[in-house]
Amino acid sequence: MTETSPSPPGASPFSRASDGGRGRLADVMATRGGSAAPEAPFVIEHREALIYMLCEAAELEHGIMCQYLFAAFSLKQSADEGLSDTEVAAVRRWRATVSQVATQEMLHLALVHNLLSAIGAAPHLARPNLPAPAGHYPAGVQLALLPFGEQALRHFMFLERPEGMDLEDADGLAAMGQAVPVMSERDIVPRGQDFATVGHLYRSIEAGITRLAAKHGENWLFVGPRRAQATQAHFGWPELVAVTDLASAQRAIDTILEQGEGPRGHWRNAHFGKFVAVLDEYQQLRAANPAFDPVRPVMAANVRPPERDAGVPLITDPLTARVTDLFNVGYEVLLQIFERFFAHTEETDTQLKTLADATIGLMLRVIKPLGDLITTLPVGAGYAGATAGPSFELFYETDYLMPRREAAWALLTERLAEAAWLCSEIRTGRGSGLAGQLAPVVTAIREITATLAAHLPAESPHAALATGPAPLESATLAEMLATENGLLNGAAPAPDQQRDPATGERRGRACAKRRRPGTGCRFWATATRNGRSGGTCRGPGSRGRGG
Repeated sequence: MTETSPSPPGASPFSRASDGGRGRLADVMATRGGSAAPEAPFVIEHREALIYMLCEAAELEHGIMCQYLFAAFSLKQSADEGLSDTEVAAVRRWRATVSQVATQEMLHLALVHNLLSAIGAAPHLARPNLPAPAGHYPAGVQLALLPFGEQALRHFMFLERPEGMDLEDADGLAAMGQAVPVMSERDIVPRGQDFATVGHLYRSIEAGITRLAAKHGENWLFVGPRRAQATQAHFGWPELVAVTDLASAQRAIDTILEQGEGPRGHWRNAHFGKFVAVLDEYQQLRAANPAFDPVRPVMAANVRPPERDAGVPLITDPLTARVTDLFNVGYEVLLQIFERFFAHTEETDTQLKTLADATIGLMLRVIKPLGDLITTLPVGAGYAGATAGPSFELFYETDYLMPRREAAWALLTERLAEAAWLCSEIRTGRGSGLAGQLAPVVTAIREITATLAAHLPAESPHAALATGPAPLESATLAEMLATENGLLNGAAPAPDQQRDPATGERRGRACAKRRRPGTGCRFWATATRNGRSGGTCRGPGSRGRGG
């Protein structure tokens, strides 16, 4: 084992996460990594197969980002939570590191969408709810929401590990599933392919792009509109390169690879090395003080039961369920706006910037404060002492917005207005004790709503939302919310429905009709409540069967 150099006088005896991974664990990892040959790329022979694997990459970036945010939200934040000043400083470093990595995963998600758009494909922001179902990803890949700790950090290291590094996943997270057969050149219908690491997936995608460009020409491959590309001008990331040809596609993939696992043999400043450094410092602080606990008693729990038996507990505290619903609605609208950006039609440059700014505003001013708040709220009866975490639940796919701009923007402003109403209802109802924490959230939602509504025609009913931060009449928004999301009035009772702790009403199991697992269906509740066809699902893409 390589010896570390002594600390300078007055320095902390612990390695810091910002030191680039220089502790004992980092030294051990350095002796083990980067010696094996990279995995051979899997076959990508057609545009459809390339789109399929880019969608797989988008799902992974999306799910991994949620994992990192959940872990960051679970950390304590002050000495009031039983930490010394030294421990508070360390925990804040860890939170900043994990949050920075989550932000870069968001950048990677944007780069993947630039790649999809460049080859003529639509955005893909669907994913299974977490934990991901067994077999959804290749054997060896598992995604789950974990509070910060050694298990989570080892799991993150496993996901971000460089190719050729021999690591096992954290205990309890070994993925279930069997290897799938490799596609042959004769296959025309794409299917999932095995990849050992995230780096293996991207190198295979890069090889497929290079192969298709060489075979058919770059003009044949890159058919997407240049204007659909996200750039630094929109989101502020200098690394957000517009993909318009083979060279820029390779630069986008290189950015993802270098930030995730680092250039081969140089992983200390990449995501993998950052997690190694954090785990190093965490283990040293635990060794110095076995009672040190930097994490709130957070557990993963859902507001509503999933459509499959995933073994995820349900939040039973009504207030916690209500605040988590608000978080999930904010997250849902963020995805819808992000998707609208990449699938826009007649938006002007100013309107595209408005969409980009709205996603950033929702992330920083709505998702972040609500995520912090939820980890202080109880899960409820049956889980004494445990607090909830943001569940990142997706109840249906986010691609149902109309392709016409005015209709899509009207629906976005309407949904944001509903979220503002819900936030106000929580503040004045059972959550009056949280009024101070929720005040800036409702203000942010109303301001973002107004920025979108300002781009609607004056004759549009939704344009009234641009006149100021004041909410619509309570009765009007209550009706909209009841019709749109079922948060006020539950669906008609069914044998498999459970009570919603947020409302005291019955709630149905999620609909399995959508094309991706892990999504539920608000349209079942709406159809049943309105007496249509005796509870027939009327959601987009449904075939008229009950949910």
